[in-house]
Amino acid sequence: MKITSAIVTPIAFRDPPLLNVAGVHEPFALRSIIEVQTDNGLVGLGESYGDLGTLANLNALAPLLVGLDPFDLNALTARANKVVTGSSDFAPQISTSGTRAVSVAIGAFEVAFLDLQAQSIGRPLYEVLGGKLRDAVSYSAYLFYKFERHRDDPGYPADDWGDCRTHEAVVGQARRMIEEFGFSSIKLKAGVFEPDYEIETLRHLRTAFPSHPLRIDPNGGWSVETTRRLMPQLDGLLEYLEDPTNSLAEMGDVSTFATMPLATNMCTVEFGHIPETIRRNAVQVILSDHHYWGGLRATQHLAHLGRIFNFGISMHSNSHMGISFAAMTHVGSTIPNLDYACDTHYPWQVEEVIEGGKLEIKNGSVAVPTGPGLGVKLDRDALARLHQQYLDCGIRKRDDATEMRKYDPSFNPARPRY
Repeated sequence: MKITSAIVTPIAFRDPPLLNVAGVHEPFALRSIIEVQTDNGLVGLGESYGDLGTLANLNALAPLLVGLDPFDLNALTARANKVVTGSSDFAPQISTSGTRAVSVAIGAFEVAFLDLQAQSIGRPLYEVLGGKLRDAVSYSAYLFYKFERHRDDPGYPADDWGDCRTHEAVVGQARRMIEEFGFSSIKLKAGVFEPDYEIETLRHLRTAFPSHPLRIDPNGGWSVETTRRLMPQLDGLLEYLEDPTNSLAEMGDVSTFATMPLATNMCTVEFGHIPETIRRNAVQVILSDHHYWGGLRATQHLAHLGRIFNFGISMHSNSHMGISFAAMTHVGSTIPNLDYACDTHYPWQVEEVIEGGKLEIKNGSVAVPTGPGLGVKLDRDALARLHQQYLDCGIRKRDDATEMRKYDPSFNPARPRY
């Protein structure tokens, strides 16, 4: 089995006006869809970011994969290194930083390679990863403060979640998510309003859902001293506190007085960050993301390090389609220490690029696909439509701050905000 072509197609799909410390989501989110074709007629799928930098690397890497065997992941890694760094050599030691762009390139195509491996033997992808430990992977309700509709986009349809900037509206958002999808954990995206206001939202959520674990994620929007002031209010309220501050050094400072685990998908995002993370005891939960950690096997390796160094594992989410959701679910089913329900934006997405529409979230979980490979196939008509949407929308990189200035011209995304 040899690769005959690798195709990268940028897409744009509708995204609600979700608020965060960086601003507000634009009307469209960007992704790239990867197709790796082989001489025996199989097509392996992957999904990654859709910004210009990522697309440039993926498009440069794609033709270098022709002729490879999809089982040759070392060759994929060497070619990704060559495209991004200029050298195909495997470093004898992982650098302390600077490997993320390489990992993104590897992760995008590694999923497609693994999809092909599993399809070629007629097995689900999780079997190539060592076998599943659970039949379904748990996800959390991901709550956002949000505007009712996008401003200055008269042709863009309003979503049916409405304006959610009050405590009561956020509780209503949570109730709908829990009723529709059965989530048993709740995460609130924060850093939008004064911290005391957001903590009051948490209290409303705790009253409405007394048995649901709660998390809050200010995305580095708080200072160390603000976090210290808030800690008594958060004590006993949270399952974990995600990225209150913006660096490993600051997270290490917070860990000296935090009364709950600290989680991150901002400060520890490369394997080279692990030593400092451990030295500082800066993080007790790492939210993996196969898109930037280097793929599904890298995610498993990170989880193994968690068992060695005693940090918890869950998974981070960005706006994504069903290919990524299926990949997350496959790898999540194989990780023994997947200690917390994973993040997903999937309920916020209304469009899809896979056949049959969106994957089902039931009882807060997604059943691991059982078909060959990822267990999902491209909807060609949807891919064409979403690619045309990319061409038409004019967005080429995510810019929440510029979008927010449509609502507040004085908006400043600098962190810490509080």
